[in-house]
Amino acid sequence: MKRLDHYWDSVNPVSAALLPLSWLFRMVSWLRYRAYRVGLLATKKLPVPVIVVGNITVGGTGKTPLVIWLARHLRDLGYKPGIISRGYGGKATDWPQPVVPESNPVLVGDEPVMLASRTGCPLWVGPDRPATAEALLAAADCDILISDDGLQHYALHRDLEILVIDGARGLGNGFSLPAGPLRERPSRLTQVDLVIANGPSDLTSNQMSLYPGQMINLASPSLQVGLDYFKDQSVHAMAGIGNPERFFNTLRAASLQAHVHPFPDHHCFSEAEITPDDALPVIMTEKDAVKCAPFAHRRHWYLEVSAQPDMGFIQQLDKRIREFRDG
Repeated sequence: MKRLDHYWDSVNPVSAALLPLSWLFRMVSWLRYRAYRVGLLATKKLPVPVIVVGNITVGGTGKTPLVIWLARHLRDLGYKPGIISRGYGGKATDWPQPVVPESNPVLVGDEPVMLASRTGCPLWVGPDRPATAEALLAAADCDILISDDGLQHYALHRDLEILVIDGARGLGNGFSLPAGPLRERPSRLTQVDLVIANGPSDLTSNQMSLYPGQMINLASPSLQVGLDYFKDQSVHAMAGIGNPERFFNTLRAASLQAHVHPFPDHHCFSEAEITPDDALPVIMTEKDAVKCAPFAHRRHWYLEVSAQPDMGFIQQLDKRIREFRDG
């Protein structure tokens, strides 16, 4: 049986049958948005600027690499950034809590552990965004916050909203959940401060590119090679992310002969799942690797990926950031 998201790229009998639920979801989403905008629901304002990076579609857009780039960019500008996240998929019973590279992704989520490892920023997770942000500020010396995937968490006041779009998939069939991929109305694109697409898009002129970096061995992280090390070789490619096909295409573009194994986003892997009954190398995403490292072998590798926004986006972003300091 096909997953529901297979029907989100077009208007088809399945998506059409779900339209009544889609209309209901869109109405509830819009009413909630308006309730925060007019003050019927309270919004918490923090003593430091908050930049929200998110999307209005379900599935991967490249948001996490952009958060990593943004954290480093803010540090280069002289800021001391902190990051808050939902900790999606984490099974901890005590929230909010800090995340470090050594944290257990089963408890706090895979993306936060990856973000902590790649950025070195103070990072806290929890379902209550304002409480999580306040806990981070009480524990760390930060003068600006990045809210990862917090676009729909309106209880936290934001000073800058960045919306990330998948250039290839765009807004899908334009329907809201569950008939389509939209979490909010398409008009939300006109209400945020900056829109950037991962790849070419008709929806915005701002564009970022994702660049593959080193291949890192899970069992021995000091062992690193270029992606071309596996050129023309048969490998297993495994991905439990929102858009696994993008990862698989990256490997194919580098002339790897990939036997692909897609898994649901935030999938909790077992050792058996990442150990096919042969001797081929196994390549996975960095987000998946943080969960698999405890039982990985020398055949297991992950690919680092970095985002690079275009200069037009950077100039617009820096202009807005200067406004924080100018008051």
